[in-house]
Amino acid sequence: MKPYPMDELRAAFGDKLHENISMADFTTARIGGSAIALIPAHTAEELSNCIQTLWRLSMPFIILGSGSNVLVSDKGIGAVIVYNRAQNLKFDSESETPSIEAESGANLGTVARQSALRGLSGMEWAAPIPGTVGGAVYGNAGAYGKSIKGCLKMAKILHKTEGEVVWPVEKFAYQYRTSVLKREKVPAIILSATFKAVRTSRDEAWEKIDAYQAHRKETQPPGASMGSTFKNPAGDSAGRLIEAAGLKGHRIGRAIISPIHANFIVNMEGATAQDIYQLIVLMQKTVEDQFGVHLQPEIELLGDFN
Repeated sequence: MKPYPMDELRAAFGDKLHENISMADFTTARIGGSAIALIPAHTAEELSNCIQTLWRLSMPFIILGSGSNVLVSDKGIGAVIVYNRAQNLKFDSESETPSIEAESGANLGTVARQSALRGLSGMEWAAPIPGTVGGAVYGNAGAYGKSIKGCLKMAKILHKTEGEVVWPVEKFAYQYRTSVLKREKVPAIILSATFKAVRTSRDEAWEKIDAYQAHRKETQPPGASMGSTFKNPAGDSAGRLIEAAGLKGHRIGRAIISPIHANFIVNMEGATAQDIYQLIVLMQKTVEDQFGVHLQPEIELLGDFN
């Protein structure tokens, strides 16, 4: 294995480079071993410059926003974590076609709430989602029958060979919880996104947000988790299948399949990534054995789980 260019990384990033960082502090599951290093990026420009430097150094990297929808191995990650804190928002409520522009590190719920405060509708469904704009655009995040595909107008991406380019929504070739960037491992990152909006009253927008947030609170568990573990298979729900397989409330170590919603695994403080991984394998095997359905993970496994 080629040695990591640590001296070059230190020279390029200086005090911004934080070495041997525990990922448990940067993931919603509060689990994970150490990464080689972490570099924060506070603007889209910083993010672009950081990624271009890592490409030049042939350094493996992972972009991390809120740290949801990922499970980091207890053994850690052989990559630099680019901690995306680019969160600038711009709202155009005056033109004939209102829009919302957000840098990729912006919290999706913040985008929804700030839009509502300005009387802009279209993103209310995203208010309870803990992820960031970049992750949502990359993976076609969705809830309550809506998704990024129906809201996105265009996004600015940094492509390894083409530089900074703007993609219209059609170019992402969205499918359920995926995009062409995700499916084909395109060497590109999302810098910002522009969403469609319509004018409404602040009260009407907030009424929708309150309803979505109340529903989430009633149906999804509190505590440290990754979010939904599996994608819903066509015509069914992963949570229903896992519950029907008799796994709701099943525990391994300090990890538990939530008694509230079976498609969530909760860290009851002290769980390891391996505890959660074993539950994931158990859920897949049991559902496939009983119902002939292979559950596809919605989360991303980072690191070695063998």
